[in-house]
Amino acid sequence: MTVRLLTNIGRLWTGTDVCSNAAVLIHDDRIVWAGPASDLPQRVPGIIDDIVDVDHVENLGGGLVTPGLIDAHSHPVYAGNRWAELAMRTSGSSHSAITAAGGGVNSTVTVTRGTDPWTLCNGVRERLRQWILAGTTTVEAKTGYHLTRDGELADIRMLRSLEGEPSMPRIHATFLAAHILPPEFFGRRRDYIEAVRLWAGDAAVAGADSIDVYCDEGHFTAEEARALLLTGKRAGLKARMHACANERIGAAQVAAEVGCASADLLTQANDDDIKALAHAGVTATVCPGSALNSSRAPAPVRQMLDRGVTVALGTDHNPGQCGITSMPLVIGLSVAMFGLSVTEALRAATLGGAAALRVGDRGSLAPGMLADIVLWDADHEGAFAWAFGLRALRIWRGGVPVQP
Repeated sequence: MTVRLLTNIGRLWTGTDVCSNAAVLIHDDRIVWAGPASDLPQRVPGIIDDIVDVDHVENLGGGLVTPGLIDAHSHPVYAGNRWAELAMRTSGSSHSAITAAGGGVNSTVTVTRGTDPWTLCNGVRERLRQWILAGTTTVEAKTGYHLTRDGELADIRMLRSLEGEPSMPRIHATFLAAHILPPEFFGRRRDYIEAVRLWAGDAAVAGADSIDVYCDEGHFTAEEARALLLTGKRAGLKARMHACANERIGAAQVAAEVGCASADLLTQANDDDIKALAHAGVTATVCPGSALNSSRAPAPVRQMLDRGVTVALGTDHNPGQCGITSMPLVIGLSVAMFGLSVTEALRAATLGGAAALRVGDRGSLAPGMLADIVLWDADHEGAFAWAFGLRALRIWRGGVPVQP
């Protein structure tokens, strides 16, 4: 049993409130108490009889403290890169020209399939390490670049094993075999969809938390997504969906109908889509980093908030579009692109992320919550809108300091 006291916190943002001259009391991996230091209890029954007897006291030097950030949308399981493709795209090359040159999602599938598991795992480990050192203590991590039963299941098991290593973020593993039709199934679309439905139960057994479907032009239809998501839900997986990223083909409506935990990207969502998400209680996960690479207007986040939709944030880290692993950068971009206040963006990166993942034990600093905590290189949360990548000075995952 370990009791840890974080004291001399200049400004504590709990997820719901702000207080100055604060302290946080931690018992093992949970928060026992958080608030103004002047109100710190002398004893906590069943935890500690006298506050002077805590095992560790850490002076945080008057800095800003928040809950650990939550990335609600990422694709970190891949090998290789597509930097040459990005150079072609920014030079005006068409999608067909890029594909003819060997680019596109299937190029990552080919490289990932040809990479040995040890090398692939080391690459994913290094990426996840970047997330936690930037203050992100929970990462939603999708598969989707093997697109074979054995490869996708191996990716899920790898994510689960990495989560148990020291100084790794918590992982929410998402099964995304319905990313794109793999080349060997060309002309056999229905066969692949049925195969993915059969794999869903195996994915749950392997440790997946969710199933995702990329519902868009060139990926999967709304009807296909409905069938896949319902199969995943029957297997015990939470449902989430890439929706309305490029075209409106009914994805948001299906997300509401199925009861998805989150609908993601939503660049093309209209008011009817937003109403449906709000009515069904679906969290909207938006990703400003990948939106920057689109010529379209950003997702209508203000309308979502005005309609009562819970908003979460994600990096959308992926090999073909966005290499961001910093949620502090995503917060700054969300303020600039979506017109969010710093508080709204921070809430979306903490409590919003917890809502998207349907986890109730993180995202705020309150008694009973996981002690996932970050001390920032600032004394006020407004610095997130200024720094565009505010630096994390110290991170605790479950009350344990993360080693740099």
